[in-house]
Order: sequence, then C-alpha cells, then structure tokens
Amino acid sequence: MKKLIKVAVQMDPLDSINIKTDSTYIICIEAQRRGYKLFHYLPSDMSVVGNKVYAKGSYFNLFQHSKNFFKKHKFQTVDLNSFNFILIRQDPPFNINYITSTYLLDMVKRPIILNNPKSIRDNSEKLSMLNFKDLIPPTIITKDIKEFIKFQKTYKNTIIKPLYGNGGYGIEKISGFKKNQIKKFSRLTDKLNQPIVVQKFLPEIRFGDRRIILINGNYVGSVARIPKKGKITANFHTGGTAKKTSLIKRDSKICKVLGPFLKKNKLFFAGIDVIGNYLTEINVTSPTGIQEINRLNNCSIEKIFWDKATAMLGRGN
Repeated sequence: MKKLIKVAVQMDPLDSINIKTDSTYIICIEAQRRGYKLFHYLPSDMSVVGNKVYAKGSYFNLFQHSKNFFKKHKFQTVDLNSFNFILIRQDPPFNINYITSTYLLDMVKRPIILNNPKSIRDNSEKLSMLNFKDLIPPTIITKDIKEFIKFQKTYKNTIIKPLYGNGGYGIEKISGFKKNQIKKFSRLTDKLNQPIVVQKFLPEIRFGDRRIILINGNYVGSVARIPKKGKITANFHTGGTAKKTSLIKRDSKICKVLGPFLKKNKLFFAGIDVIGNYLTEINVTSPTGIQEINRLNNCSIEKIFWDKATAMLGRGN
C-alpha cells in the first residue's frame, strides 16, 4: 500500500494569496495531485507543550479556479512531528516573530523542513550575499549617516533599501548630494530603526532584474522582471512584468558558486536576484517566481520541487 505523505504548510492566510502568481499555491497543487495530505497553519498558532511543538490549523484541499479555490476542513491541533514535510512559506517581514517561529521549528525532529529554519535564521536575504563579495555590487549596511555620505561621494548614484524588507518596499534611488536626497536615508533609518542596505546603483535595472530559482543547489529556471517605465524596482509586487530569459552574462557563474553553499546549508528552495552581472539578493524565506517561469517556458518547476524533496525521504535527510 502506498505510504501517505503529510505536508504541513506554514504560511499566510489562504484567502490572501493570488492563485495566478503564488508559488506556494502551485507547489501545494502538485503535492495534492500526488496524493499528499495538506495542512495549513499560521506561525502565530504554534505552541510548545511538554517539549512537543503543536500547531492549530486545518487540513485543506485546493481547486484550480479563481473563486472558492480552497476548502478547509475541521480546525484542530496537530503535533508537527507527525508530518513528513513542513514548508516554511509565510512572507516576510523577517522580524522577531519570524525568528521565533524558526526557533520553535528547530525543536521539530521528524519532518524535513523546507527551508531549514536555522539556515533561514542564519542567512538573512540581504546579509548572506556579503559572503560572496566578488559577485555583488559595492555595498554597505549601516545606520551611520557619515558612512552613507562617504559611500555616496564615491559612487554618486546609489540605492537604499530596508535590511529586512520585501516586495520592493522602501527602495529608493539617491543621486548626488542634495540635502533632500540625503534626508531620504535618515528618514528610512529613523522610521525603521535598523541598518539600511546601500548599494551602488546599477543602470542595467532598466532591462530588469532576473529572478533565478535554485532547488537543492541546482538551477531550474529564471524570469526577467521588467520595471515600469521610470521605476527602479522590478518586483512583481510593484508592477514589474515577466519576460522570458535564460542564464545570461554571469548567471551561470553565480549559480555555480552559490549552489554548494545553498545545499550545504539545506536551503532547498532559493530565489536569487541578479541585475546585470551582479548578485543583489539571496531569497530563502519565501521565494517566488515559479508560475511566471512555468508560463514562459512551458515547464513545471513544482514537479522538480517534489521529485527532489521526496527523494530526500528515502535518504533519511
């Protein structure tokens, strides 16, 4: 008799997703097609009792139509150790609540957790790229206005962005040294009370950035995200459009360098961002882009995802 595979999905509320673009949705559709049993819960509904980690949520089914695309079953409490897989798929912000959920998941021993919670915690998306200084544009991370001005004088045109932001939030271009431009940095640090990422501006952004998907350290697909005219952010959340692309410029080298790092750290599903010849982010918390790549290339990355993941069950990983 075929063994039942159970998948717990830690994510945002089901009714908040866009089924035409959401990567978690298509991953779960494929799991359901294979006969896997799906359970949904929110990070806020986790508890530790007697050294066991429990979650309150519901088993659910998905449907491929725009309305009523999911059906939840009875709300219940489950022992997360009873699952084969746990998918960490809630969107950032990467804050203390997100970090707490990774600590709780560290205590869960039986399931394969994708991505590994400790590795998510240790490899913040805009910090882990600093391990690859030969691949990234000139970058500093600081709250110090003097350090920022020194960097600005060197590179003239820069991009500032929140260290723990996502979806293009808070990204601004700063040109020159006008007082109102410099104030953008101070406003962002004051608002967020955290260091800011400052990078040399890459004019190649007008051709878009490339979201490259790696599964278990291997390249499986990519999509170019083209910003709206006059914009500097290409994220789909900010109106970027998808365009077919392959591995171009230094993409192959970047993937070759990052692959062993991702695999070693059990960062099974990663989405890296590349502008021109430069790596700009390593997304490991909740990477997206699968559906856009599938549509443009007539492929099914979610099948690769589950083929590689279920192979890990047999190896006891």
